[in-house]
Amino acid sequence: MLNLQCPLCSSGNVTISFSVKDYTVSSEPFNLATCNNCDFLFTENAPHVTEIGKYYQSDDYISHSNSNKGFLNSIYQFVRKRAVSSKRNLLISFTGKGKGSMLDYGCGTGAFLAEMKFSGWAVQGIEPDAGARTKAIDLTGASVEEPSFLSSISSDSVDAITMWHVLEHVHDLNPTLNELIRILKHDGVLVVAVPNHNSYDAAFYGKYWAAYDVPRHLYHFSPGTMKKLMNMHGLTIVKMLPMWYDSFYVSLLSEKYKHGKSRLLWAVVIGLLSNINAFFKPGVCSSQIYVIRKQG
Repeated sequence: MLNLQCPLCSSGNVTISFSVKDYTVSSEPFNLATCNNCDFLFTENAPHVTEIGKYYQSDDYISHSNSNKGFLNSIYQFVRKRAVSSKRNLLISFTGKGKGSMLDYGCGTGAFLAEMKFSGWAVQGIEPDAGARTKAIDLTGASVEEPSFLSSISSDSVDAITMWHVLEHVHDLNPTLNELIRILKHDGVLVVAVPNHNSYDAAFYGKYWAAYDVPRHLYHFSPGTMKKLMNMHGLTIVKMLPMWYDSFYVSLLSEKYKHGKSRLLWAVVIGLLSNINAFFKPGVCSSQIYVIRKQG
């Protein structure tokens, strides 16, 4: 039975837009649906939270496997190493704190946790995947728990919460956001990074765009729908920043999905065109970082 209720606004006025294949694990097709009330795009027939785990079981799912085998995984590891320091600088800049307390929700194998702990921050991670959670604990020695642990964290206790390409995976979207808001200090910062389906590379690759990543990505954000979601929870986006590397990596994967091989030159061209477009038109980068605060 199809679920035709929008996860953002709960409207039943929803239309199936197109179908996307799971290129990573199952080769199954999944529908993407658009809410005609709020314009939210989401994976309409995504597996239940109790069934989704098998769709992450692949060495190709790099954020959990931490593999460096193969060309694409090697590129991912190279980019991640360069990105964690810029993420640290961003967090320090917007919190105004050289040291503080932070929660990385969906910390994967713990690369960003390790960076922040090394910088003197008190760190904690939430990670639903048991294998990735173990890797994160081994790497950082920090507390890394299952999502259910969130409810036991004290209210108004965390300076910063980060979700690096995680919000699009969270089944209990609104309840999870409510819990994160509860534990965030009044002057704290929530940083959310997600793919942007309004980007040039998304339009170019269409159903082959790798950042749809069905069924693991339950939601597909644009700056407009992200603003609506945050406002609904009493939050304000104070800054929106591009993730320039993502357009190249996503284009490389999309080339593989569309043509059966990773055509590096074409991926570089499309990634570059996407970034040039985003440079002159903010808000259309392949992935966007949103810096968010509590209203008032």
